[in-house]
Amino acid sequence: MLGLELVVLLGAAVLAGQVVAQRLSVAPPVVLLVVGALLGLVPAVRQTQLPPEVVLLLFLPVLLYWESLTTSMREIRTNLRGIVLLSTVLVILTAWAVAVAGHALGLPWGPAWALGAAVAPTDATAVGVLARSLPRRQVTVLRAESLVNDGTALVIFGLAVGLTVGEEDLTLPHVGALFLLAYGGGAAVGVAVAWINMNLRRRLDDPLQGNLVMILAPFTAYLLAEFIHASGVLAVVVSGLIMAQVAPSLIRAEHRRQALAFWPLATFLINSALFVLVGVELQYALRHLSRADLQDALIAIGVVSVVLVVVRFAFLFSSAYLIRAIDRRARQRELRISHRARAVSGFAGFRGAVSLAVALSVPEALDSGAPFPDRDFIVFVTSGVIVVTLVVQSLLLPGVVRWARLPRDTSVDEEEILAETTATEEAVEALPRLADELGTTPKVTEWLRQEYGAHLATVRARGAGTDEDPALLHNRHYTDLRLALIAHKRATVVRLRDERQIDDTVLRRLQAALDNEEVRLAGREQVE
Repeated sequence: MLGLELVVLLGAAVLAGQVVAQRLSVAPPVVLLVVGALLGLVPAVRQTQLPPEVVLLLFLPVLLYWESLTTSMREIRTNLRGIVLLSTVLVILTAWAVAVAGHALGLPWGPAWALGAAVAPTDATAVGVLARSLPRRQVTVLRAESLVNDGTALVIFGLAVGLTVGEEDLTLPHVGALFLLAYGGGAAVGVAVAWINMNLRRRLDDPLQGNLVMILAPFTAYLLAEFIHASGVLAVVVSGLIMAQVAPSLIRAEHRRQALAFWPLATFLINSALFVLVGVELQYALRHLSRADLQDALIAIGVVSVVLVVVRFAFLFSSAYLIRAIDRRARQRELRISHRARAVSGFAGFRGAVSLAVALSVPEALDSGAPFPDRDFIVFVTSGVIVVTLVVQSLLLPGVVRWARLPRDTSVDEEEILAETTATEEAVEALPRLADELGTTPKVTEWLRQEYGAHLATVRARGAGTDEDPALLHNRHYTDLRLALIAHKRATVVRLRDERQIDDTVLRRLQAALDNEEVRLAGREQVE
């Protein structure tokens, strides 16, 4: 019964945290962390520890896959060099700097490197939630960095734990082979899973079956990669990026509508639950530290948090000058961003679920049976660093964005209007030919031509930015009237059900059609 109680408590905590965050206009992760810490005071929750496998094998693949499906491949290709540097070199430098700081605070080198590997990677889900106010290019780079850097951190973590328990040999060929296997093997598995996914989706007509394949894809990629000791994270990301490119022309509309109803809700629940669980885990780790260790751990949290910010800022600025000195092409000059924008990226290095999962993956004992050195210390410091980055940096970020005075990013709106205008113009141009091929009557053809013409005028007026344009007013009146008619039809159908003239099954069918029409007219469908 305890499992059901925890599910109810966790769900209630997520709901309460989201409502409070909305009322106070505070970033939801901040409130959810506080709610999680308070939830840790409940006796039943106090005795429960989050297994690392839950995050690594259950939560993480879903989140990474959805982030991969909804990121911009064009922006990744444009900024590939910077993303690679951030997800490899910066992670290694960050882990090293934290390890040096941890060793200076009294940790042995093995545990110090394990702590460095845990806090080195940024978190894709936290970045996605907290950095939405940034321009598209910066958000894409931050998300892509967070999607890939987990693989680097997990290799470093495996080496640190292996050295501590006496299983790893720290030689350059061995380390190089581990990185090659992690990235090469992970990418190969991701390609293979995407290929299987594509072939299955071509053959499956049932939306439920097709979306079951979609749900299985990230778990399959992660498990296969882990089976060959490659990067499960990279396998999921590569598979997701490939599917993002082929899905628009491969997946049917009914499959896509069902997926867009499921995935945002699933990722919302998982994201929120993870932030609550970080707060719970902080409570758990706190109770397993002595007073002296607690004082040292609090100092370590402050030191490591400062080290993370300093190393990130130093790398962002030094790498920019190094690239400018080496690459003087005109195309490279076009990619440059201001120092203020770079400072914003420095403050957006949030840590999250991956760091917690890595810290919890520290084994409890060595092969000799002795406890792993400072395991509780590593878990507590990692949890504390996550809290500091999410709370402090997320509260500072809006002020930093205002200070940076970043130009408003209108590229998405402009490109949307361009795509919609071009698609509608070409559809109108193709209308006579398609009507002839299909044998459509002239009356229907003319009706569609007028409808598309009105839509095209609305899109052009929206692009011109004139709210009082006659085309926009016509569209607004048309939409309002259609929505009112839909509400009237819905009330009529419900009345017929209440009068027992139609069955609930008929009601649900008609209601689904009315709901689809209402959502389309109201423009409530949002896909990032």
